[in-house]
Amino acid sequence: MRSFERRDLFVSGLGVVSAIGQGRKDFLQGLMEGRQRFAAMQRPGRQRPEADPALSPFIGAEIGELSLPDRVSPSLQRAASWSGKAALAALGEAWLDACLDEVPPHRIGLVVGGSNLQQRELMLSREAYRGRESFLRPAYALSFMDSDICGLCTEAFGIRGMAYTAGGASASGQLAVLQACEAVESGRVDVCIALGALMDLSYWECQSFRSLGAMGSDRYADAPQLACRPFDEGRDGFIYGEACGAVVVERAGRKSINPYARLSGRGIAMDGNRNPNPSLEGEVEAIRQALETAGLRAADIDYINPHGTGSALGDATELQALRASGLDHVRLNATKALVGHGLSAAGAVELIAGLLQMREGRLHPTRNLDSPMAPDLGWTGSEAARHEMRHALNLSMGFGGINTAVCFSRV
Repeated sequence: MRSFERRDLFVSGLGVVSAIGQGRKDFLQGLMEGRQRFAAMQRPGRQRPEADPALSPFIGAEIGELSLPDRVSPSLQRAASWSGKAALAALGEAWLDACLDEVPPHRIGLVVGGSNLQQRELMLSREAYRGRESFLRPAYALSFMDSDICGLCTEAFGIRGMAYTAGGASASGQLAVLQACEAVESGRVDVCIALGALMDLSYWECQSFRSLGAMGSDRYADAPQLACRPFDEGRDGFIYGEACGAVVVERAGRKSINPYARLSGRGIAMDGNRNPNPSLEGEVEAIRQALETAGLRAADIDYINPHGTGSALGDATELQALRASGLDHVRLNATKALVGHGLSAAGAVELIAGLLQMREGRLHPTRNLDSPMAPDLGWTGSEAARHEMRHALNLSMGFGGINTAVCFSRV
């Protein structure tokens, strides 16, 4: 067995909820089966009120019932928003997986990836109390802040180390992983949990994404299972998917853990651009940093989980970045084709998908890849495939010109 350096960081626990499965086992099974749950969204506040009959409903993948950890009190469950409940469920699984009850509470940290997380429930509250604002529930003063998710999680699990939110749009989940790595490296905490939080969209956000041209159109209104098409010539925007993922980061040392992988490299680069358009230069730079800090060459990478939202320009730019980085030999698939775009949760959930696939030695299929934009690349098509990985990359980008990359390596 190799001896690890002090700076080596590992993933010791995972927790995940998504529309295709709650928990690592069900999530992995859903991935390998190519499961999907895309449909007209039904959660209150997700469709336009008194909508024009000519307008089709917004398509997405919604989570069913959530099972919360026994340690979460009934009163805390009642007070939690939908985003909060998803956070508690994912964190609870990761906590048990990493045996965190044996770590002193003051040596555990939490970074919640995401901002503006509870938009739908806040909108419903404003509509319910319109005209009688003096009766507005006092808890609104807490719940409109993203720190509410931090407070909820630290109270439920007794976390006493550092805790804060990190907003990076759709790169938030992976940005939280980067921040968790820095917290452990610096010695601030011994263990840090990165949580890609569920961004609970209302119809306001859905409509604005649609108006921007980022969210998929009405093209597949009658066949929602066909709407989410990353890297396919027929793509026309992202399709939302509820999700939340928790990744536990720490150094080696505890005998009770069985690490999923070593977090061998990471990179973050800004485009210096407020707008949503992607940047080839920024994506290439984030990949370069991740490979350099991992001490790897492009030829060493066996697998990539790309950002792959299904947007016209975003997917094309990302493929250019892979070629420019010398990564056109690599096997890849698109997790969003199955779970949808989790926005703030995406980077964490897709890293989890990559880590589970590495341990399993299999790649999940990519749905709706009927006409691949780059057919010469090593896509996993409509069936799961065996593939052993040594080194892999997870890519995640966000509005505001945020580009992130994480390299993970087999232990």
